[in-house]
Amino acid sequence: MVVKVELFRSAGCSQCAAAQASLKAAAQQTIENIEWREINVLEELDYAVELGVLTLPAIAVDGKLVFSSLPTPQQLRDALIRTASDIT
Repeated sequence: MVVKVELFRSAGCSQCAAAQASLKAAAQQTIENIEWREINVLEELDYAVELGVLTLPAIAVDGKLVFSSLPTPQQLRDALIRTASDIT
């Protein structure tokens, strides 16, 4: 089963740019079958609102908002491990 991770960001967000590489690496090291997607919130505003994204950066896992603010790589790893254990 593939775990879908979505990072909601905006083009001018310095926090988003600084975090995306470390968070993506943490996610890929934690789960073997992962789909990483970076979403420009201005291009997919309706989807972001549907999930409840109010601040950036935010992260959704399998279509559910998990972090409404920037997590650490370890917090993301922990959330992905919990998600993977719920799936199996």
